[in-house]
Amino acid sequence: MINKQTIIDLVNEHFAGTDKFLVEVKILKGSVIEIYIDAPNHILIADCVALSRFVEGSLDREKEDFELQVSSPGATESFKVLQQYQKYIGTKVKVVTKEGAKHEGILKSANENEFVLEETRREKKTVGKGNHTVVEDITLTYNQTKETKSVLPF
Repeated sequence: MINKQTIIDLVNEHFAGTDKFLVEVKILKGSVIEIYIDAPNHILIADCVALSRFVEGSLDREKEDFELQVSSPGATESFKVLQQYQKYIGTKVKVVTKEGAKHEGILKSANENEFVLEETRREKKTVGKGNHTVVEDITLTYNQTKETKSVLPF
């Protein structure tokens, strides 16, 4: 069986010294290898092709045959690694916590331990009638988070 760590090491070797990064590796039934990559700006098809050729050239098909798929994660996929959070700083994201709470706002910062979301919402006034706008920074750890996704602007 193809070793997932071997694939991770090959991707990291190929991307050493570049701004591109590994998002996820999946090894599926039938020796299907799925590699998801990204970069701060964007991934080109040429990036996927170059990585595919590098990985394929580093594995021995005589030992074990495999199918290889290299792509960027879809726009609606949940974030998996810190670099994705950093890529989307300044844009609107939707977060669902493990407790089921939902937050939507601008991603302000992200580090190894946590990220900060600026959430704007309408709340009833404590005095008088009507609502007022509340802007609040919410700090969440990755362990608290079930999923974080980019909100596509339409």
